[in-house]
Parts: sequence; C-alpha cells; structure tokens
Amino acid sequence: MKLSKFKFVLPEEQIALYPTDNRDESRLMVINRKTGEIEHKVFKDLLDYFDEKDVFIFNDTKVFPARLFGNKEKTGAKIEVFLLRELNHENRLWDVLVDPARKIRIGNKLYFGEDDSLVAEVIDNTTSRGRTLRFLFDGDQEEFRKTLYSLGETPLPRFINREVTPEDTERYQTIFAKNEGAVVAPTAGLHFSRELLKRAEIKGIDFAYVTLHAGLGNFREIDVEDLTKHKMDSEQMIVTEEAVAIVNKAKEERKNICAVGTTVMRAIESSVGSQGFLKPFDGWTNKFIFPPFDFSVANSMISNFHLPYSTLLMMTAAFGDYDIIMHAYDLAIKEKYRFGTYGDAMLII
Repeated sequence: MKLSKFKFVLPEEQIALYPTDNRDESRLMVINRKTGEIEHKVFKDLLDYFDEKDVFIFNDTKVFPARLFGNKEKTGAKIEVFLLRELNHENRLWDVLVDPARKIRIGNKLYFGEDDSLVAEVIDNTTSRGRTLRFLFDGDQEEFRKTLYSLGETPLPRFINREVTPEDTERYQTIFAKNEGAVVAPTAGLHFSRELLKRAEIKGIDFAYVTLHAGLGNFREIDVEDLTKHKMDSEQMIVTEEAVAIVNKAKEERKNICAVGTTVMRAIESSVGSQGFLKPFDGWTNKFIFPPFDFSVANSMISNFHLPYSTLLMMTAAFGDYDIIMHAYDLAIKEKYRFGTYGDAMLII
C-alpha cells in the first residue's frame, strides 16, 4: 500500500475550526461494509445501530495544556515550547519540541509567565527539533504542575488555524477524560454528550475504557511512499483487567464491539492475544495499521473525517475497506461534511 493512495483534495473551508454547539449534533455518516450502503444521520442517532449488551470502547486519556509561550534569556526572543511528555518526575525533566528550534542550545534558559514565574534550562538536544528541558522551580510537585498548566494553552492541532478560546479547554476534551497524558484529543470520543451516554446506559449498552496517550505522531507527515517503511511514534497505553473482562465477554456472546476512535483501535489491536481476545497491557505501542489488516476485536468503529495522507485515514481505510472509505470521503466532500478534530463523524458497521 502506497502513500499516494491516500491523496485527495480537501477544500480548506471543510476543515472544522470550531466544534458544533452540542457535542452529539455533528453529522454522522453510517457506512455498511458488507453492502456498501451509506446513510446520512446526526451523531445522536448512533444508538439506533446498537443493542443491549453491545460494547463501546472509549479512550479515557486526558489532554493537558501542552503549548507554552516564553522568552529566551538575554535576547528575549519569543519561543514556543510544546510539552510532549514528562521524563522524570523528581527532576522535572520534560521531552519537548521548541520553535524556532535553531535558536536554542544546551544551557540556554527559557522564561515563562509575565513575571518569569517559571524558568527552564535546556539540558539535551535529542533530535533536530526535540529538546529535553529541566524546569527550575522551588515549590513542591503539586505547585509546579499547577504553575506549569496555568501557563499552558490547549494544544489544538496546527490545521485548526485560529486563536485558542476558553471554550476549547472544555471541548478539546472528552467528557470521560480521566488519565492525564495526551497532547492530542481522541476525537471520536468528543461527540459523546452526557445525555447520549445516559441513553446508551438505559439501552443496556456496556462501556469499557482503555487509556492511550495520543501524541503528535498522529499528525506527523509520512515521508516514504512505501508505508511498510514508516515508523509510528510510540504512545503509552493501558488496558485494564476490567476492560478486558467486559470486551471478552461481549466477544464470547457475539455482541457488537465498537471501537470509539483510531486510538482505541490501536490500543486494542496492540493488546490482543493469538486467539483474538483482549489481554491486559501496560506499556508502549507503535503499531501502524494500514490496508490490508485483519482486525481481531471490534466489528464496528467510529471515526472523524481525517486529512489527506494521515495515518488516521489509513487505519480507517484498513477497517472499512479502502475502496468503500475513499468513496465515502469523496461523498463527504460533495455533501460538505466537516473534516478534522472538530469535524463530523463516521460509523463503520
């Protein structure tokens, strides 16, 4: 499978810059893999396709305010720092991206906040853009985290080309977000409102939660035509005994199992045993799913409409059938569906 197979022309005005007024009122395209039939619905119609004892698997990762703006010592040059992950709790070491990268050297100090309330020192240059920072802070860990996050901004993807608003703090987060660690929201989960979850509960649908801390690798450009040569960034994930029990029981009883988003699909396919059942997992995954791929656990999937050439589109095409999904994307453009993080959704059954 080649990178060029995932090219399509996406009109810029169809990239959603803002979420819908209500989470569950985005549009929903429903695709039947067996018949190729396509229906146009609203997201809250989702439950029409599921019954009692079916399972939704959600990603309960929580996005933290990862984008910081500061100044370089002496020159006062403006610097953007994107926090990727904490490397060492006690020493306050963080893996970060810095922009502009060329101006930052080991030993440089960076200042954040109006009164320079937070200072960081560059202690390692690991890649062309990546750095390791040590934050210098006198208070305890809780105070440090509070200060760091008060200065941070919601890390909207670059293609949402606008200022971050206070509304984004809430809307770029699922309502079931619990375990902090992501810099990218699990976007399919953003469509679920409290009302919709309550209706699902009343209908007898079961919920399982896994954690996959989605990283910037989801948006990294692929620079090889042969997809087998692309290496995904590793992401931390946890699949608990509780989630395993819920999912495997549904599988044994031949119930529908729906992966809510590409991050969930990556997590469950990274923790599946040779018999096709889920196993507990606590570690890292760099699994890259693209056509053709045999899926073991979920028999339905919810996903947003993704950008051209993205690994997220590739996984969706692997699950839904390449030709069916690319046809659906053509139709989505004609029908003015909204693409990207704050865009509309697709249910593949």
